[in-house]
Amino acid sequence: MTHQRTIRIATRASQLALWQANDIAEKIRAVCELPVELIEVSTIGDRDRQAPLAAMGGMGVFTKEVQRFVIENEADLAVHSLKDLPTESAEGLTLACVPERAPRFDALLLPGDASGTLDDVAEGARIGTGSLRRQSQLLSVRPDLEVANIRGNVETRIQKLNDGEYDAIILAEAGLRRLGMEQHIASVLSPPVMYPAVGQAALGIECRADDVELIGILLKLSDSNTLAEVLAERGCLRQLRAGCHAPVGTLTKINSQEETLTLDAVVLSPDGRQRFHVSQTDKISKAEVLGEIVADELIEQGAMDVIE
Repeated sequence: MTHQRTIRIATRASQLALWQANDIAEKIRAVCELPVELIEVSTIGDRDRQAPLAAMGGMGVFTKEVQRFVIENEADLAVHSLKDLPTESAEGLTLACVPERAPRFDALLLPGDASGTLDDVAEGARIGTGSLRRQSQLLSVRPDLEVANIRGNVETRIQKLNDGEYDAIILAEAGLRRLGMEQHIASVLSPPVMYPAVGQAALGIECRADDVELIGILLKLSDSNTLAEVLAERGCLRQLRAGCHAPVGTLTKINSQEETLTLDAVVLSPDGRQRFHVSQTDKISKAEVLGEIVADELIEQGAMDVIE
């Protein structure tokens, strides 16, 4: 009798990361007979809840230690929020699967679960976000606002909002919906006001590049449209040589009938005063190249000055 392997999933220990890892575990159980278990990993981004992410080096603060568990065979796969995953693969790992994406925009939250839009936020209000991308886009449309750093998990941030530390905060719509906390959403911030991050609301599943059996299982969970979208978005970010915390926003749209993909990308200065925007369409099969072309056009416009 052959020994049956257990598929071990490495994940961050935050409530949202555990939700995402459990969701993938259920999907794996649905397509194969193998047992699945979760292994919780503490990352530098989780241990230090005070420092701005950019000050920690930005790249990989939520992913490096999780990846190391897979590389060293202490786990078989890692579940990441794709927006946190650096565009250069870690040695020995492959991005084996990108499941269907959740709603990808950002959400405005107001104290006491009030509803309202960005226009309803008072002049000079204090807005909490740890993201340079969100900060720069906010200041581009509302230069009067005071944008303040905020860290901590979703519950902690909402508590800080309701305690009066901020007049409003911005979180990803997907995270709130995954945690069943959509009642906190005052309104959704969508383009042209707020472009989402590269890979926002998508999950990236990494495993060892030589684990053929597991790659075969994970391919069954992948969504071809989401994969094409994130290949274009990540291709753009990689060509810009920008980290996952840079002031870069993207929006992809697929036209299934024409088999084309449109990529919009924006790059802003931290104060929101400079804004570069490019939109291009190409065949879905050329998604990654499309991302590089859009990045090259942004660079021609002068976007590297604000990224650096």
